[in-house]
Amino acid sequence: MVLLRFFIVKFQFSSAFLATGAAGLIAGCAAPPQPVLDQRMPAQWTQPVPESADAQTLGVEQLHGWWQRLGDPSLNALVDQALARNLSLGQAQDLLQAQRIVLGVANTPYLPEFSAAINTLQDVSATDSFFHASVDMLWDPGLFGARESGQLAVYADLLGAQAQLHQLRVELVANVVLRYLDIRMAQRQHALLQERIALSQRLVALAGVRLQQRIDSSEALHQQQLELAQLQTERAALQENQARAAHALAALLGRITPEAAWLQADANARLPSPAALQLQILPADMLRTRASVQLAQAQVEQAAAKLGRSRAALYPRFALNGSLLYSYNMTQNQHAGSDRMPQLGPVIDIPLFDWGRRKAQVDANELAMEAAVKAYRQSVLDGVAEVESALAGWAAQTVRLQSLRAMQKQLEQRSELLQRRQQLGLASDYNVLGERRASLSNASAQDVAIGAQALAYVAVFKALGGAPLPAADSAALAQPAVGAAPDAVQRPAP
Repeated sequence: MVLLRFFIVKFQFSSAFLATGAAGLIAGCAAPPQPVLDQRMPAQWTQPVPESADAQTLGVEQLHGWWQRLGDPSLNALVDQALARNLSLGQAQDLLQAQRIVLGVANTPYLPEFSAAINTLQDVSATDSFFHASVDMLWDPGLFGARESGQLAVYADLLGAQAQLHQLRVELVANVVLRYLDIRMAQRQHALLQERIALSQRLVALAGVRLQQRIDSSEALHQQQLELAQLQTERAALQENQARAAHALAALLGRITPEAAWLQADANARLPSPAALQLQILPADMLRTRASVQLAQAQVEQAAAKLGRSRAALYPRFALNGSLLYSYNMTQNQHAGSDRMPQLGPVIDIPLFDWGRRKAQVDANELAMEAAVKAYRQSVLDGVAEVESALAGWAAQTVRLQSLRAMQKQLEQRSELLQRRQQLGLASDYNVLGERRASLSNASAQDVAIGAQALAYVAVFKALGGAPLPAADSAALAQPAVGAAPDAVQRPAP
């Protein structure tokens, strides 16, 4: 590059000439590129939502407190604790605040900079000493899109920090609800499993008696022993899963150890059952509710800022440099001949010898921006697929639960019939206990289905981007239109 400095003491240009020159420079400024994002979305979801007469309406405004629809005060309290104590969420909030501070001073590098200096010097002959005091000024207006690209880069960082905070809130609430459901399900399963093991032990004993009396073969005894061993294996796995969920929930809440009740069996543990919903959230709404889409948009803006900076580097860099020097001869105790020397002139940085390297950087950044645009589109497609999959899982688990409940009615009828036969002496305890064990097994399957339905319910809201938003950040993350920038900070105007 070639650096040229011109110092002009006196200007005699007319105001019209200055205005024309300024207009020419401004016309030469290139705004950062504005990539076109592919935001095509289906008009409606293809997967049906389970219908019910008492279905609750769900719109975008209801996403911020979706877990409260489960109607569990204990769960609501745990979510509030996690939002207040989670350290990862606190880190994201601090980073967002830091980006907001940086955004407030994003324009300062392109404002005039003033500095002052005081020093003593000697002349070449080393006979006189001089006292120098100077005031210097340097102004880089950031022409050809440099200033706008710098502001866009800071804006993109803020948009990314907002999206990361939103994503952490979504994942935190979803994980708290999931771990809570795992604990509640494990508590109920543990209690049912203990009862099933007791019945199996009784059946093994009766099978041994029936073998001694030559009523049954040894194969029947082996079958009962095998079922007992399987139940004991399930108990060990269930205890492990319950412990994992309890410790994971404690970590989400910022605790070292979980509550003792989380590790115990509880037949009366309440398992939240999600209510039916009338989904009024359209696929297009996901563009402003899903954090991954917002994060991909921030990456596109960051790529556009880099491209704008590299394009600005292809043009000469203009800056205005000025200085006011005061000199005093301390040896002769008198002012110097020219004690006041004002200087004002442009600094021009012309890219001559490394222009090829700069052009190659522009080409590379153009490809990077195209990749970011494609990544944005992929994030949109992934979001649609995740929501559709969650809706399909929710519908499937609802049908499964209905089938298990119908099966339970049949098992209850068979149990009543066996009890009558036992009263008449036509059936033994062995038959009644076997039927009781089948009923408990179906009850356990129902609990699993209820839990799976609740997990699918959580997956739907997680895919849609449901998360609590404090008042300070609610306006920052709410966008006025599909694909528009957050209200907290608009994309810098060209």
